[in-house]
Amino acid sequence: MVRDALFVLAKMKDLNLHISISTYNCLLYNLRHTDFMWDVYDQIKVSGTPQNEYTSSILIDGLCKQSRLKDAILFLRNTAQKEPGPSVVSFNTIMSSCCKIGFVDVAKSYFCMMFKNGIVPDSYSYNILIHGLCIAGSMKEALEFTNDMEKHGLEPNIVTYNILTKGFYLLGLMDGARMVIQKMLLKGMNPDHATYTILIFGHCYEGNIKEALKLRNEMVSRGIHLSVILYSILLSSLCKSSQVEEALRLLYEMEILGLKPDFITYSIVIHGLCKQGDVQRASQLYQEMCLKLIFPNNFAPRAVLLGLCEKGIILEAREYFDTLTRRNLMDDIVLYNIMIDGYVKHGDTAEAVHLYKHLIEKGITPSIVTINTLIYGFCKTGKLDEAQNLFLTIKPLGLVPSVVTYTIMINAYCEEGNMQGMLDLFHEMEAKGVAPTHVTYTVVIKGLCKQRKLKEAFQLIEDMYAKGLIPDQIIYNIIIKYFCEVQDFGKAFQLHKEMLHNLEPIPSTYNVLINGLCVYGKLKDADDLMVYLENHNVGLTKVAYTTLIKAHCAKGEVFRAVELFHRMVEKGFEISIRDYSAVINRLCKRSLLRETRQFLHMMLSKGISPDQELCEVMLKAFHQDGDLNSVLELVAKMIKSGYFS
Repeated sequence: MVRDALFVLAKMKDLNLHISISTYNCLLYNLRHTDFMWDVYDQIKVSGTPQNEYTSSILIDGLCKQSRLKDAILFLRNTAQKEPGPSVVSFNTIMSSCCKIGFVDVAKSYFCMMFKNGIVPDSYSYNILIHGLCIAGSMKEALEFTNDMEKHGLEPNIVTYNILTKGFYLLGLMDGARMVIQKMLLKGMNPDHATYTILIFGHCYEGNIKEALKLRNEMVSRGIHLSVILYSILLSSLCKSSQVEEALRLLYEMEILGLKPDFITYSIVIHGLCKQGDVQRASQLYQEMCLKLIFPNNFAPRAVLLGLCEKGIILEAREYFDTLTRRNLMDDIVLYNIMIDGYVKHGDTAEAVHLYKHLIEKGITPSIVTINTLIYGFCKTGKLDEAQNLFLTIKPLGLVPSVVTYTIMINAYCEEGNMQGMLDLFHEMEAKGVAPTHVTYTVVIKGLCKQRKLKEAFQLIEDMYAKGLIPDQIIYNIIIKYFCEVQDFGKAFQLHKEMLHNLEPIPSTYNVLINGLCVYGKLKDADDLMVYLENHNVGLTKVAYTTLIKAHCAKGEVFRAVELFHRMVEKGFEISIRDYSAVINRLCKRSLLRETRQFLHMMLSKGISPDQELCEVMLKAFHQDGDLNSVLELVAKMIKSGYFS
């Protein structure tokens, strides 16, 4: 068609027929998506045909349509020096393109430039800029431009109000959206389909389905037809709020009104029925959908099945799975993988294996995901022999073990304490070109540390760096913990120092170090570390404080324990009965009864009552010390708390 038009233009020139600027503009408009428009523009210039505002506007629009905004701006600047000069349409086109790519400030500068060029912005100019500001979340400025529009004698139209309403909706500010609608109604304008759509979307997003349905009823009473998309949004919100019956009613209402529900619409309601466990009706609706020749893609049934499995509704999930596979509505390996994974996570490995055998009998080739899931199931239930046997079937099935396969098996060997099996498999995966991940290294390093092979574990960290993998905080925490256990604190702190080069230690790192120092009698070092960390505003967890408090109590250094306890309270940590019990238990064991009473009163002043177990510990300690008053006082508290029936 384009070539035909150019051919006709050439013939007109050959016949010396006059070609008007309207003809040229018409051709330019149809060629604006292509570089052919420049050929036509060159002919306009050669022919000497006077151009009008529309000519430059088409060329600028063409450049913007071709994503050549820079060229469009240069062209606009050039036309500003010539007659007839750029039009408001040209400026609007540039502003619109700037806003689409997020350059709202640039669009504003061209808006101001219009005034400098003696061009008065029109409603489109304002709407373009207001839309750009709304998308950028600058609602205050968008409202200011709306007011400016009115000052310049331009009335905001329904499009303006819809833009503002959508802007407030995108920010989740439905009160702002309602304010805009109120102003629109005062101006004598009624909401249109777009207005209702924005408002219904907003209310549904807020979970206010009642208000959304009111608006839907208002649309119906005003004779405004709802679209399939709008019904789908309402159906989704109804299903999310467990109003599936109302969703079904709306679904059938769509058909009565002549609207054809699409696959997404049906999927929403089917998923809603499955969520409430009504798999039978979900299956009926699925069949009804297929009878209407609305055929599913693979994604939605998988999503429904996955949702059922994740919620632990395994019986309903299996019923839905059987409906899909029995009637050949859908029968692929991904569906089997979801169901097998559901059984494994539910602890029913036997049923997972049964389903695996079933898919093999049906001639469906398993994927490595299928094998990984089953191996994980076997390892999880301590059936390592079955896991090994399944691992050996991978090659005959034409599959290749993935890093996940190896990691699951390596972890199983590690849990069993089979270090040789773990290392053999680790070296095998590397030899076969399967690159270990952080998870793989974490498992192997943990296994080596458990066997006190810390030198080998440390070497693996070096290997990770050599391969461009930065060990994470979990890996460092593991190896630091075990160096603390063998009382090599020099190495533990060396690793901590090395860690600081690439990572920010997490609170659990310091918990490990403080615990290690406390357990092995390095209490002064633990205190010094705590002071250093507090002085450097390092975020610590409650565990760091409770570890030190228990250690000081065990050593009889109650003053320091109390000081740390108060500091823990000052830091805003929630103090539970367990925290008080841990301290009081240790004080009672060392017969530090004055301090025990001190902690008991502190506990009671915070509104926390001792439980029966703690009361019995204190009673025993007070009785052994012959402190009859404390015994009687405590017995009275126990009776009041109902510990004696």
